[in-house]
Amino acid sequence: MDFTEDQISRYARHILLPEVGGLGQARLLGASVLVVGAGGLGSPLVLYLAAAGVGRIGVVDADVVDLSNLQRQILHTTDRLGMSKVESARAAVAAINPDVVLETHETRLTVDNAESLIGAYDLVADGSDNFATRFLINDCCHFLGKTLVSAAVLRFDGQLSTFRTHADGPCYRCLYPEPPPPDAVPTCAQAGVLGSVVGVLGSLQATEVLKELLGIGRSMAGRLLILDALGGSFREVRLKPDPHCPLCGETPRITDLSLHRKNLDEASLGG
Repeated sequence: MDFTEDQISRYARHILLPEVGGLGQARLLGASVLVVGAGGLGSPLVLYLAAAGVGRIGVVDADVVDLSNLQRQILHTTDRLGMSKVESARAAVAAINPDVVLETHETRLTVDNAESLIGAYDLVADGSDNFATRFLINDCCHFLGKTLVSAAVLRFDGQLSTFRTHADGPCYRCLYPEPPPPDAVPTCAQAGVLGSVVGVLGSLQATEVLKELLGIGRSMAGRLLILDALGGSFREVRLKPDPHCPLCGETPRITDLSLHRKNLDEASLGG
């Protein structure tokens, strides 16, 4: 594609990178990403993807901006309290980069809409804050052959991985076969979270999304990155496809999304 003078100036630091260059930047401008959750993780994720020039970004979230969000959800501002998070995201992206189309989906991700929403984008980034939604995203990405970049944060800890079952990688269920019992794991609203830790994981998530879109570097597929912010350390765990995985194993027992209906009744997005 031919870049305008403004685009050459805007993306100059990308174009200078041999791993990106003009062809890579053009690829980003033609790419699409669905971000599930416009909360703590989704905030830096959406901002960095927009700044990088990812041409079409979809954001799924049914919540409105609340004062308690602003400690970590940097996508939103005090003057947008009460506004839907997806409309707040649209305003933030418009202020950063006019090249980017921000598509708003003011809804929860459900069994009924997951396939149509996820199927409309090249890649999915999970910034949700509950297990029901995470498992639904994972299972739907497996069935549709989509790459999933997933992150999670609680208190001072976080984790990040990429799941690509269509490229013989493990899925989220290879790590966690089933959701934990209700109330077994506290939410951020119950246990708290350091805002900057969410920012670190969301920024790392954006980096992995960009790497996947560009086809550069070493993928996080098959690896789990774990952050201990209090200890100031990262560690990595190797993940392998589980032959007994209920979704992507040799004899899968999960063959559609129907089992998710009862699990999503109380689920919400954000973080």
